[in-house]
Amino acid sequence: MKKIRYVALEGTSGGYIALLGALGALSLCGFWAAWTMFQNGHHVTGMTNSVPWGFPIVVAIYLVGLSAGSLVISALSSVFGKDDFKPFSRIAALLAALLLIGALMSIILDWGRPERIMVPFFHMNPRSMFSLNGMLYSAYVAICFVYLWAMFKENEKLVKRLGLLAVFWAVLVHSGTGAIFGFVGARELYHSPLLPPSFIAAALSSGTALMILVLYLTFKWAGKTLDENLLKQLGGHLTIFLVVVAYLILVENLTRSYWPANYAAQDFLLFSGNKYSLIFWVGMVGCGIVFPMMILFGSSARPLARTLFASALVVAGVLAERYIIVIPGQVLPVDIFPGMKVVSDFQDGVIAEYSVSSAEAIYGLGIVSFVFFLYAVALKFFELMPETEPSKREDA
Repeated sequence: MKKIRYVALEGTSGGYIALLGALGALSLCGFWAAWTMFQNGHHVTGMTNSVPWGFPIVVAIYLVGLSAGSLVISALSSVFGKDDFKPFSRIAALLAALLLIGALMSIILDWGRPERIMVPFFHMNPRSMFSLNGMLYSAYVAICFVYLWAMFKENEKLVKRLGLLAVFWAVLVHSGTGAIFGFVGARELYHSPLLPPSFIAAALSSGTALMILVLYLTFKWAGKTLDENLLKQLGGHLTIFLVVVAYLILVENLTRSYWPANYAAQDFLLFSGNKYSLIFWVGMVGCGIVFPMMILFGSSARPLARTLFASALVVAGVLAERYIIVIPGQVLPVDIFPGMKVVSDFQDGVIAEYSVSSAEAIYGLGIVSFVFFLYAVALKFFELMPETEPSKREDA
């Protein structure tokens, strides 16, 4: 394959300054929301004693998935021999690291005691998925940056080895994230051995969809030529990932529906007509799986436009899927004494209420904006973009 020369974006257009300004302003709003939550406590959010994991945790596991999926796209050339995708490898590796950093920020800033960040590293508990994931996440960020450094050094042998390690670690990271929920046997909508592989499959679909959108917008914004056939090929990979996601979700819910102890929980999630059922069927199944598959398997007219639209739906649908994983499992009361009625002044047996507050929404938007603010800045200072013929304009 012809050697690729990478360059940093040159020039400083008004559009670039406006983009940085908008992302920076949204980032500051997010940090303000985090400070408000820290100063006033979580009563300013929708979280309660019954629902201690709210939208910040949804955003965290969502960004972890996007990160793992992006890293696999980066490894298509170095690990899987898909040399056509090599021009995207640096961008995908950087975005994988930044998305994971954003996920960790979403978790840490949500803590009531963020200064205790180092405690898990000094009190390792191998039977705690929280303890294990702290190690997995921190090592993952380090691996991503070392992998990216090897790309800058153009050491192909080292890049291949680190790429293989990065893909292996990405699988561990998302398996560990899925295990945080899947290993909780006390909650019917959490406990499932299929959650770790389901997390990985959804990460691949959402990460691929995000990379399709980011690559298209980045090259278009920078005025660079982009081989649209490569995006269409990524759309083909996305179709395969969606089929796997659909299969795992179907098997998981069918298996849960066959267990008598889970009848009530499954009915609550799937058929009760509440907001969680709506998010499940319209957001997770519709936007995240069915509609994108119909678009990608549909007419051959305007394939790039269809790929972009399907990718946007998947990115939104997987966010709904992460919400469905985190929240409904908490709002359902835990059956501590099966077969017995529990009555107390602490609302035992009552379905909890949770809605995303404005503080949480601004918080999540700010975290995502900060990730892409860093991405936009990095494009200016590091050789991440492949050198191509300009399409419309040279500067950013």
